[in-house]
Amino acid sequence: MDQSQPGTPRLQQRIILITGAHEGIGRAVAMACAAEGATVVLSAFREKSLHPVYDAILATGAPEPAILPLNLDTATEADCIAAANILGDTFGRLDGLAHCAAFVPYLSRIDDYDITEWERVIRINLTAPFLLTQVCLPLLRAAEDASIVFTAERVGRTGSAYWGAYAAAKFGIEGLMQVLADETRDSSHLRVNSLDPGRVRTALRAHLYPGEDPGSHPAPETITGSYIHLLGSESRGISGQAFSAYEMMPPHGHG
Repeated sequence: MDQSQPGTPRLQQRIILITGAHEGIGRAVAMACAAEGATVVLSAFREKSLHPVYDAILATGAPEPAILPLNLDTATEADCIAAANILGDTFGRLDGLAHCAAFVPYLSRIDDYDITEWERVIRINLTAPFLLTQVCLPLLRAAEDASIVFTAERVGRTGSAYWGAYAAAKFGIEGLMQVLADETRDSSHLRVNSLDPGRVRTALRAHLYPGEDPGSHPAPETITGSYIHLLGSESRGISGQAFSAYEMMPPHGHG
């Protein structure tokens, strides 16, 4: 049950780390979380790519965000630990972690998939989220009511031709979510879920389907309500679930 009063920002006083926050779904989620009162920690490969969304959030009068650049392609365990230490020193806790970063170089048959690209896709979409989650667990456990949301993908629930390493990584994300949810179910207030945002209008989608009319899909802003619902107190007690944004009906008219 949501214990907030009507009109109260749904993420007020929450600290939420969002990866891939420079564009697409990550940017939309960051803006939406900030609008709901959260202090968002913006993360992406390059710091300068985060400046526009940082400025956009400030312009709305929302709480001042923080910037935490982290290259998921090259980040070592030590890099992730250092990032978590910065968060710990600055905030002392994390109330939410939304994994929105994604990387897909191309669509290809398994016959032709380049091994170097395969390993890179697995690293960015599965290994890096594992590492970042692992180092942030103490900060998440330090919060009274914390939530992890792994961004899922339909091809990571039902395999589809040509999606190769990305599909394999997203199947892995579902497994990681389920394992972590089961491990934390009785030992903390942490909840862990996955969310498939569905087909939305992003640069990644345009890259993979250059002949597709971008206007045929909704903007990322239309599905942010599902993230807000899972990151906020409304979803308290719900863990280990695989959600789809187009099947969720978040309250308050979001999404």
